[in-house]
Amino acid sequence: MDLDERIESVKSSSALKKYGKWIVIALIAVWGIMGYNGLVKAQEPIAEAWGNVQTEYQSRADKVEVISKIVKNAANFERKTLTDVIEARSKATSIQLDVNDLTPENMAKFEQAQSQLTGALSRLMVTVERYPELKATDAFRDFQAQYEGIENRIAKARRDFNEVIKPYNVKIKKFPKNLLAMAFGFSEKEYFKANEGSENAPKNIDLGFDE
Repeated sequence: MDLDERIESVKSSSALKKYGKWIVIALIAVWGIMGYNGLVKAQEPIAEAWGNVQTEYQSRADKVEVISKIVKNAANFERKTLTDVIEARSKATSIQLDVNDLTPENMAKFEQAQSQLTGALSRLMVTVERYPELKATDAFRDFQAQYEGIENRIAKARRDFNEVIKPYNVKIKKFPKNLLAMAFGFSEKEYFKANEGSENAPKNIDLGFDE
């Protein structure tokens, strides 16, 4: 190697030492930005699926409000049963969670409240069987016809939600994405438990009409 080549080699080595750390920092920054954007993108389907879950539960709550008003006007109807439904609906609708709030504790409270409403509503539907004049109303018939479908749509929304959070949960657990997840506050989302759904809806309720 001649003198000029040695001089250039020394210059290149000095430049690398001088700017090397900035190059590394730049690469880390680019990786961080791309990783963050990837996590945001992975969370978007969860937000959409969670929105669908909330929509279906709210739809049920709206229907329950209607049937509660109908039942309230029935003569001598069991007030305890109706009160349980109204209170359960109030509790269920009071719990509003954002996609970033889906922790095990919050999801447990949400599921418990919804399950209580399911149980109270099921008991009301059974109790109504003893009130033929109430069953004969068009409003109740419409509700009864829609009830099983409401629970089925809720069950489907829950299944869809569980499916979309699985790849997200896997992504934020893997190294090195887990470092970015912790740094930017991306936490693991809680699954719905398989303890609620259309199987809780009363089937084949006899409306008391002759064929």
